[in-house]
Amino acid sequence: MPRSWQITIDWIVTIAGAIAIVLAVKAWVVNPYRIPSASMEPTLHCAHTAPTDGCEARFSDRVLANRFIYRFRKPHRGQIVVFETPVAAQEECGASGTFVKRLIGLPGEKIHEDENGFIWVDGKKLDEGYIPQSRRAQDTANRDETWRVPKGSYFFMGDNRGQSCDSRRWGSVPRRNLIGPVFATYWPPKRLSLRAILPAFVR
Repeated sequence: MPRSWQITIDWIVTIAGAIAIVLAVKAWVVNPYRIPSASMEPTLHCAHTAPTDGCEARFSDRVLANRFIYRFRKPHRGQIVVFETPVAAQEECGASGTFVKRLIGLPGEKIHEDENGFIWVDGKKLDEGYIPQSRRAQDTANRDETWRVPKGSYFFMGDNRGQSCDSRRWGSVPRRNLIGPVFATYWPPKRLSLRAILPAFVR
């Protein structure tokens, strides 16, 4: 075989192998996602395009989700999780694809949001230091609702409680829909950060 052919074939195999590795990593290990809405403000930013969109940044945050960790351990409360949008959420929110929200309720738990916007899990108050008090108070005023999380499902809420179409409106998310927890923000550069994939606690 001529050397020029050998070099060409070598490059083709190398490029094909690199593409296969990238696709395998995206499918089974780590995958990037963009934050499209204000539902996770101010924890995760979306790009501000209109006066009433609720976004606080020029660029949307882009995050990385661990796609394999839930094969080895259960989801933990408090994690920010990427999941496939349930049918009910698609109908209620007018969105499809994937959602990025915070895991609040585990299977079998009773979730209650009081009139001041605080969350209670089985009668115990959830410590949510990641939500500013001003945003909680004004966005969830006059609420006083309770939900029961079905077996094999999880209850999600956005950190921006007044602008989040979440489990309070369309119900819990089946375990099979969960993709993985967010562990890093990689864009824009000034927002670069790592997130510990740890549980939150009730008190």
